[in-house]
Amino acid sequence: MVKKDIASYSLDKLTAQLLQFEVKKYRSKQVYEWLHDKKVVDFAEMSNIPLSLRTKLNDAFYINDIKIARKLESSTENTVKYLYRLMDGNYIETVLMDYKHGNSLCISTQVGCRMGCRFCASGESGFVRNLAPSEMLSQIYETQRESGAVVNSVVLMGIGEPLDNFDNTIDFLKLLSFETGKNMSLRRVSLSTCGLVPEIYKLAELRLGLTLSVSLHAYNDEKRNRLMPVNKKYNISELMKSCKYYAEKTGRRISFEYAVIAGENNSEEDADGLLRLLSGINCHVNLIPVNQAKEQGFKATKKDCEDFLSMLSRGGLNVTIRRTLGADINAACGQLRGQLYKKPLNDM
Repeated sequence: MVKKDIASYSLDKLTAQLLQFEVKKYRSKQVYEWLHDKKVVDFAEMSNIPLSLRTKLNDAFYINDIKIARKLESSTENTVKYLYRLMDGNYIETVLMDYKHGNSLCISTQVGCRMGCRFCASGESGFVRNLAPSEMLSQIYETQRESGAVVNSVVLMGIGEPLDNFDNTIDFLKLLSFETGKNMSLRRVSLSTCGLVPEIYKLAELRLGLTLSVSLHAYNDEKRNRLMPVNKKYNISELMKSCKYYAEKTGRRISFEYAVIAGENNSEEDADGLLRLLSGINCHVNLIPVNQAKEQGFKATKKDCEDFLSMLSRGGLNVTIRRTLGADINAACGQLRGQLYKKPLNDM
């Protein structure tokens, strides 16, 4: 018998699964509470569940359990990066960040990434597989257990493209916001996408209340094609239509991420183009100094970002420079996992 991932089920689906054992309905709620309230990783810990049922559960299901392979703590900010080992031996990254409004956790949604953005380390070793809903939740549960910190908000901006793993991501969000367990308002969740247009429309229809964060990085197709291969499939015109639809359908302001790359996308022409492109959209722009750990020669100084911000601000755009955390611990997504393919983990 192939065991099933029990912690990825909603309460209704779990109840349906347990019908095979002819148990009373309240047992399903007890099991669900053990998984998502008490956050156990072993059926033996479910002390109010009869031994006979625990044995059957163990025979039919497994509880996804992730282990810390490496932990890096920033010496300059309250930022901690975790390299987690999954049950199948793959690795993902999670970053805990301390802000004034509380602790935010940046989680991964895939092992690797197929999007191929030139400035991002997440997809350097290619795409391996999607994460299950329980593996996304486990990043929150294990980080809270290890750190003792309460996670107040979640950012789906780690390794992978969340909308490329659409169904599992939506199931994760429903589990995250369910009253038993984390019970987090989805207004405290930000989902980052490189621009999968059909999925943006699908997400808008769900009206989940989360913040959509779109990786833009250029105002025209010529430049964005070079930086982000996805633009060749869904160009900027199509992307902007889907973003406007999302904002109108949900009433939520969209966040546009813009990695400033000196000499590539930070000229007066770029600023004017971006102002025209975003005119009329309820949005905010986050400027990010490009990740300089890569080997493409991309770079940006603090002054590059400040100068570009001034150009955009003069045009009336709502824009800020995103606070960069954890630079001393390679906190940009994909960097720590990428080291595994360069040298053994125990040599790092």
